Amino acid sequence: MPLHVPPAPAPALRSVLTALGSPTAVREARTPSLRAAQGPATPELPLPVHVLDEITPAGVAATRLAGWRFLIRCGDRAVAAAETRLTADGWTFSHFFEGPYIASTEHALRQAETMKQPYQARLLSVPGLYMLTLWLHGDCSADGTTGHPAATDLLVPLAPAPPGIAAHRPHRVSELLPVLTHRATPAPLLGSPA
Repeated sequence: MPLHVPPAPAPALRSVLTALGSPTAVREARTPSLRAAQGPATPELPLPVHVLDEITPAGVAATRLAGWRFLIRCGDRAVAAAETRLTADGWTFSHFFEGPYIASTEHALRQAETMKQPYQARLLSVPGLYMLTLWLHGDCSADGTTGHPAATDLLVPLAPAPPGIAAHRPHRVSELLPVLTHRATPAPLLGSPA
């Protein structure tokens, strides 16, 4: 089944296109592969980036929309990514970046394309674990900027994943969320010695 990618807000896309067209923005970016890219660079596969802020006592993952991420393709591969953020004036370009999450995101998206059930693609960041996942939401018609992970949604940890969590292995939210909760919960402080 095809993977559904929610449409990005037009101002977010325009801000990335403007940044790509700006020699200053590209030259000052800390992305050598983008600066060295031959041919036109195009933003593709916009994914809403949600941040997992907390897990409520009822086990619900409280998330918030942090921005939109676009893979920047040059030729046959993604060479970088561009991130946008919401400001008081609307969606604006934030920054370009590169690193292992670019290829890992592409890999996870290709993997998701082969699944039998259709999903809506999103990204879920777990800052407390320095972890990023491809969030495959079961309701393809949902607004990609809202909601929280449903128990039957899938999370695909991107590489590099935290120790003990396999990258690119799809997990149901109901299975992975308790592990993430346990890992992200700080250990209780022990009393000081007398």
